[in-house]
Amino acid sequence: MQIFYSDVFVLPLPDGHRFPMRKYSLLHERVAAAGLVPPRDLLVPPVAGKDDLVRVHDPVYVQRVFAGELTDREQRRIGFPWSPALVERSCQSAGATVAACRAALRDGMSVNLAGGTHHAYPDHGQGFCVFNDAAVAARAMQADGLARRIVVIDCDVHQGNGTAAIFADDPSVFTFSIHGANNFPFRKESGDLDVALPDETNDVAYLDALHDSVMSLALPTFDLAIYLAGADPFVGDTLGRLALSKEGLAARDSLVFAACADAGLPVAVVMAGGYAKQVEDIVDIHFNTVRLAGEMHERIRQDTAVAAYG
Repeated sequence: MQIFYSDVFVLPLPDGHRFPMRKYSLLHERVAAAGLVPPRDLLVPPVAGKDDLVRVHDPVYVQRVFAGELTDREQRRIGFPWSPALVERSCQSAGATVAACRAALRDGMSVNLAGGTHHAYPDHGQGFCVFNDAAVAARAMQADGLARRIVVIDCDVHQGNGTAAIFADDPSVFTFSIHGANNFPFRKESGDLDVALPDETNDVAYLDALHDSVMSLALPTFDLAIYLAGADPFVGDTLGRLALSKEGLAARDSLVFAACADAGLPVAVVMAGGYAKQVEDIVDIHFNTVRLAGEMHERIRQDTAVAAYG
């Protein structure tokens, strides 16, 4: 299984900024130390270029991001100050999701140790999202003829409003989001399937709702799944409002991976959000997602070998 990471995922931010940027380097260190994949499979991804971005985003918006022409209001809406490093990080993160999709279509499973920027719209960013990596990757796979129908399975605690808006009139990409009803974004978009949960939803209620939803998705009809495995439904998340345990989040990941594997559906995994007070809790949750993806990849590999050799 290939895993994609770059040091530019860690964007320098002003002191006191609430985004836990350290989680990316800490997750990379933990994945490498645990030997979840051989070193040759822990890769620096290519950068998404303007041609990739403008399949989804307004060319004028893309150019303004590159040129540093975002207004103060636009920067506040995104939540990050503009810098050349922000542009580099945004393009590298989107490129990592494109690379993860390619690898998943070849190997059955792949992981981007960042990504999940699902609040970015065609003509603006918001909520720590500049470019919508899942949408950019989906369009890249379609443009290259690698996948025709794609499902976005979004388990971040916040609705994937940008993704839903981008694909609102496109039946080739199905958007599913399970999220907090009373959480950001406060104006939700209409995705293909939205499950809005009340505050303090626990493991049992969440997993029941997720199971019923995933089973309704007709997964065998898709060519690729992009899975946003947010750490922010965690009970200790400062922006979450749900009440899942780490064990419940691991069960969530296992449910999604097993359903996709049973359907023969390749999965590209991205990390999405996580804002627990202790960054180690975020890293634990993301690490478990990567570990479980690796275990499912091994199952897929073994099943393929059995099928090939009887």
